[in-house]
Amino acid sequence: MAETADPLVLDLVEWIAREPRIYSEVIATWRTSCPRLTIWEDALDHGYVSRQTVAGAGVVVTVTEQGENFLRAHGRAS
Repeated sequence: MAETADPLVLDLVEWIAREPRIYSEVIATWRTSCPRLTIWEDALDHGYVSRQTVAGAGVVVTVTEQGENFLRAHGRAS
């Protein structure tokens, strides 16, 4: 199944893959008021990233196995 990759979604997933990010940092960095730019929502809807509550850290965003596969499929795996 070939999927057209949105370059900004790839950028977001790659950025989170470097290190888990605090949810508030992700939203502050990637939120947009433009309804045509749904970068965060697309990454979440496709299952590339997930949110988990971590004691002492709050909500942390990490890349899922699907996200790692997505990066590898587009030459962005580290």
